[in-house]
Amino acid sequence: MLRVSLPGLSYQQMTMKIGASSMAMNSFGTFGRCDFDGNWTDYGEGKMNYMTAARTGNAAVKKMNMGFSPMACSALAESHISSRARFYKEVLQAARDKFTREISFQSKDKDISLAKALLYVAAEDEAFLAYNCEMDAYSIHNERNDMSSLPDAQEWDSVESMPMDGKNINEWLAELDAIAKEVEAELVPREIGCDLVEVLEAVNKVLFVARGFRRFPVLVDSKCSYLHSVLSSGDASAILLSVIYIEVCRRLNLTIVGSRVGEDFLIWPPTGNPEELFKATSGRSLFGVVNGKCVDDPRSRASDVNSNSLLGLDIATNRDIIGIALANLIRLYWKRASRSNYGLMLTSPLRSVHKSDEKFNNCSGSNVPLLRPQELRLAIMASERLLILQPHNWALRRDYGMMLYYSGEYKAAVQELSICMAFAPEDEAEVLEPFVEKLHLMRLETSWKSLGQKGRLTVP
Repeated sequence: MLRVSLPGLSYQQMTMKIGASSMAMNSFGTFGRCDFDGNWTDYGEGKMNYMTAARTGNAAVKKMNMGFSPMACSALAESHISSRARFYKEVLQAARDKFTREISFQSKDKDISLAKALLYVAAEDEAFLAYNCEMDAYSIHNERNDMSSLPDAQEWDSVESMPMDGKNINEWLAELDAIAKEVEAELVPREIGCDLVEVLEAVNKVLFVARGFRRFPVLVDSKCSYLHSVLSSGDASAILLSVIYIEVCRRLNLTIVGSRVGEDFLIWPPTGNPEELFKATSGRSLFGVVNGKCVDDPRSRASDVNSNSLLGLDIATNRDIIGIALANLIRLYWKRASRSNYGLMLTSPLRSVHKSDEKFNNCSGSNVPLLRPQELRLAIMASERLLILQPHNWALRRDYGMMLYYSGEYKAAVQELSICMAFAPEDEAEVLEPFVEKLHLMRLETSWKSLGQKGRLTVP
């Protein structure tokens, strides 16, 4: 492994930062909205305070007389919201931990459950969104000096029992079992010795006709990017529809493999006779029905795949497939976060540092573009999970560090970008170096202002 010496960051610190737990806690530290103590916070390097408030039930509230002062009402609501916040924090951490264990490199790739890993991703993001909704409700309740108590928080025993779109993780896994049983029922009237083509035709009939699953090549709706939402609505990104196809066939003891071809992800059953997959029946080949319109689109590289080139494609592992789904989430939420800054790229500030003649004296946190904090945080969370899968991917770590920069977490951004410089090619490290120096100054300026000092730090 390449060893470098960076100011203020030892090699041991760098390698430790690659671990999953440190990245998971970054998501809990700064939300730019409110911390897990129920306090509203600004972006920056604020520390996370763990909740110490005791749980307060509605039964106790009703016994008290209604002559609350505004201060007493606020304290009561804060005690209640702390209970909710504690629960959602526990769900966030549990979902990340179980995702990490599911894709652990100590496990064989074939033993990884695509469905379970992606449902843990959904559970973490759902818990984060639910937390923000609770804080919105608490804020309105507090601003109105409302003397009524907030509704009881729903609590569950584990992350697996938390409902998402009306079902918990185990019930969504059972939904995949149910789809597989529908395919088996479709095969019953056929001959006992069903061949591969007949099985795939039955899977296609259940998924695309009976269940009405539809593939959306362009990511515009986040619901198409979460497995539970896709199973609920039938609208899916290409990668998640492929995951459902793979998981259903696995329950039928039929192996399905896949490969990324350009911007598309193609799946097929490994067979010694790939020509049968490309035979046209009723105007379409079996390969075309399974993979959608991309195989017929001359603008797509998928249209060039045939029975001969199919065997030369690189087969994606389960970890690769999960990585593609996470990368889609990063792109989706970054696009949403930067909607008001058309054309803004994660790496845009790296270019601007080199174009500026006064690159050190002009650095200021006020120059950072304003992004949507909730969407930015979701992109950061997806990036953290992808880094657990690909800890030595320097480009991914650079993008993660840049997202931390945009969120105002300069200390964490410096650490991540410094780690990136250790793995990046020399020319890329040279681009990053002046920007990391700029971030050091921005951290100093933030600390300077937090001490009540006026003016701006400059470098002579």
